[in-house]
Amino acid sequence: MIEKNQALQLFHDLVDDLGDPNFVWQLVALAASTGVAWLLARWWLRNHSTSAGRLRDASARLAFPLSGLVLVGATKLVLEHFIHINLFRLAIPLFASLVLVRGVVYVLRQAFPRAAWLATWERIIATLIWGGLALHILGLLPFVIEALERVSIPFGGLSGLNLWILLRATVTVFLTVVVALWVSGLIEARLMRLQGVDSNLRIVGVRVTKALLTVAAFVTGLSLVGIDMTAFSVFTGALGVGLGLGMQRIASNYVSGFVILLDHSIHLGDMIQVGADSGQVTKITTRYTVLKHPTGSEFIIPNESLITTVVQNQSYSDTRLRLGTTVGVAYDTDLELAMRLMREAALAQPRVLTDSAPRVFLTAFADSSINLELGFWIADPEEGKLNIVSDINLAIWQSFKEHGIQIPFPQREVRVLNDKSAENPE
Repeated sequence: MIEKNQALQLFHDLVDDLGDPNFVWQLVALAASTGVAWLLARWWLRNHSTSAGRLRDASARLAFPLSGLVLVGATKLVLEHFIHINLFRLAIPLFASLVLVRGVVYVLRQAFPRAAWLATWERIIATLIWGGLALHILGLLPFVIEALERVSIPFGGLSGLNLWILLRATVTVFLTVVVALWVSGLIEARLMRLQGVDSNLRIVGVRVTKALLTVAAFVTGLSLVGIDMTAFSVFTGALGVGLGLGMQRIASNYVSGFVILLDHSIHLGDMIQVGADSGQVTKITTRYTVLKHPTGSEFIIPNESLITTVVQNQSYSDTRLRLGTTVGVAYDTDLELAMRLMREAALAQPRVLTDSAPRVFLTAFADSSINLELGFWIADPEEGKLNIVSDINLAIWQSFKEHGIQIPFPQREVRVLNDKSAENPE
């Protein structure tokens, strides 16, 4: 009842202040504090517009409410010796709630930068915080808490568990986990900028840090509420058995992901082929690896498949790759000229390596042509293989046309013997 009486007293004080001439000075002081806070926020944003992304985002959200809270609080301390400051007693909780709303949303956006559901959650969080503030000002918050405490929830060996404790635990664990994910995001940004450390080790460090911080945040959140973690021993044991029996493949993919990252068999940017799927490694997670094909298609390969099957890695020890194309020429062709033109067509492409010069081989005397195979090397298979082969084939075709070299095609001569229908027409 104390908070209710305080809220009613604040309401009566504000009504009484309306008839006080000094109320105008409260309005002027509050407007001046808010205006100065707005100007300080604008000045800060203007002078830090080129700062790093996280600092700029934090400033955009928190500069005004934080400066407003500080200035309004300082003005209250100065004016309380001269006039009534009941309006400031109401303004300070409003600014504090605005800081809390924007701070929570900022941390959520940093922890989940690509989450589409944040727009909805931002409104929900703001509604909950402003609703709690309204209940507190109106003096109804103690009654709501008392009603929630009366709803007991039996759960295992936990005694005294009620709806209010459960709500506090949910909010506390949510906030601690979000803060942990935000901190892990900061650590990830710092680790990924370390050029002297292997990329796989950096990814392992990020994954381990995120997992440890999440578990620590969950345990800390429950401990802050006063829930004894030993009461969850039976539940966690059953969960462990369930994970072992029903989620073996997920656990296997998880362990395989760490094995891949630690044994350096596959790196980001490698060109690999797993069965019929091939592409450049663009992402390695704890459960799967993403391959992007030059056509734009992406393959999601479970990490277990990369451990248990043969993987063709075109970039394991050397990014250089040999490609080839075969062309058939007529039997009366000047082979030395044709082979020289094919080599020149390959050397004209900037992606073809010159230290391993292209070579042409006579591979077969076929039925209709002499087959010549052009072999050449490239150092950037991630830029595509079909496009370079196509460009060289087109250059060979144009060069052969200019020098009168024919590319024959199979021809068949059909002779009809003993055509009786021609001898005995009806």
